[in-house]
Amino acid sequence: MDRERASEVGLGIKNRFRAKLALALIIALFSGTAPAQTPPPQDAVRARAVTQTQNAPQSAPVPSPMPSAPPHPAGFVPATTRTIGELRAAIEEILHQPELAPAQFAAKVVSLDTGRTLFELNADKFMQPASNMKLYTIAAALDRLGPDFRFTTSVYAQTRPDASGKIRGDLIIYGRGDPTFAARFYDGDYYRAIDELAEKIVAAGVRRIEGDLIADESYFDGIPFGSGWEVDDLQWYYGAEISALTINDNSLDLFVKPGKRAGEPGTVTTGPETSLLKIINRTVTAPRGARRKLYVYRPLGENTLEVGGALPEDDPGYTASVSISHPALLFASLLRSALEKRGVKIRGKTRTIDAYMRRTAPFDPSSLIEIAQRQSPPLGQIIAQTLKPSQNLYTELILRALGNATRIDPKQSSEEAGIEAVKQFLRKAGIDEDRVQMVDGSGLSRSNLVTATTTVQLLTYMSRHRYAQVFRDALPIAGVDGTLRNRMRGTAAEGNVRAKTGTINNAASLSGYVTTAAGERLVFSLIVNNLPREADARRVYLDAIAILLAMFAGRS
Repeated sequence: MDRERASEVGLGIKNRFRAKLALALIIALFSGTAPAQTPPPQDAVRARAVTQTQNAPQSAPVPSPMPSAPPHPAGFVPATTRTIGELRAAIEEILHQPELAPAQFAAKVVSLDTGRTLFELNADKFMQPASNMKLYTIAAALDRLGPDFRFTTSVYAQTRPDASGKIRGDLIIYGRGDPTFAARFYDGDYYRAIDELAEKIVAAGVRRIEGDLIADESYFDGIPFGSGWEVDDLQWYYGAEISALTINDNSLDLFVKPGKRAGEPGTVTTGPETSLLKIINRTVTAPRGARRKLYVYRPLGENTLEVGGALPEDDPGYTASVSISHPALLFASLLRSALEKRGVKIRGKTRTIDAYMRRTAPFDPSSLIEIAQRQSPPLGQIIAQTLKPSQNLYTELILRALGNATRIDPKQSSEEAGIEAVKQFLRKAGIDEDRVQMVDGSGLSRSNLVTATTTVQLLTYMSRHRYAQVFRDALPIAGVDGTLRNRMRGTAAEGNVRAKTGTINNAASLSGYVTTAAGERLVFSLIVNNLPREADARRVYLDAIAILLAMFAGRS
């Protein structure tokens, strides 16, 4: 949906969007590979180790090792270059590979030490950046909010608990976009963050709630997805709904295992465990050695998940992360369970309030009493959990928090205000905002456009920023962590290149920093579009150039 239309429709689109979306995605999943029909995650499919238990797991599974991409194109052996001319010739050799002929490639390499350009090609042409868009969002948020900024989730009531612990009226959980109610911040524990909030409520003396438990997500307005997101992405964790009350990445980890004998149904469980999602299990166990063939089907806007097909008896199991609809309701449901386990009685129902419902009566905390609150870790820690794994939802939450903190025009949505704040940052950094078309914060939309030049300018500015080290530390490191952990291993780039990756269908990007063999600090941006190859095949050209830069023994 385009931005002009979103603005015209206003807050009401959120509920109408949920109500009208009935398109479902059917994905065939074949053993050993990600399904061809499944849109690839922003940078990598979250490979999961399967927990061997019949019950829903209490903790998030540990990611399995991902196969390492070859470090350079077939037949090309990177070598040390000693002059800029040799370096340029080596890069051009990569770009002259026949597979790249139909593609568009943009690149720029600049010395941070001298300011000299070592290489550029189509550097001022618009390109789809994929997740390199996150660099713009995070840089602007870090500049404006600072690394010590924290998200606050508040618990409000009309009265304090009386001597018996009773609260008359509703208990309201008011979210402000905290992404850290998530297993990745608690060593894989799905429930610890919610448990912490429940314990704070109990510590405030609450023993009985006479009214409803309300999850208020009205802090963010606008549609619950990034502008321009494709419907194919919305079933999966990397296209999860955006809510001011976010829980476990607004997704559920799905675990599918075969039965004990051929002909028996398989088992389907989720983590975290919840009754909010209705699971329809149509799986069957096939004989040993048979081919795995599964489908996952969730009507968009609904919390019904159908899983069907066959797994052989000896199959280790299939896992995926599936987004959920109305995540604030899952938040409230899990919190209610946590409170009831601690002896808190809740007389009323569990419900949610969004910005559309509050359009005539905005949330007013002055008429309420804050009885508890939870603060997130500082933004400096959160951005590392955003850039390194390329987390779309976190970036969108940060963009909207930035928008709400800086919004001047009340007619703008949280997303629109966030994008305006990024534009203000670009002007401050001396970057031509007309050379950046930003429609979401994460880069999942294909309508985003940047140039290699603007990206290099951004990275150069951040290299001298007062929070330069925080920004740099949040980037993936080649061969070490994040989306680069299995790339460029055993090369001069390993442990050296710090760069943001980006991958959407037919496009890939890599932009960041590298130190040459001669000790010179370089900043680079590499973007390839319109290359209909597997993701690893697209990345290999980018990695080869990054390795050449790390091996460069000359001076600019």
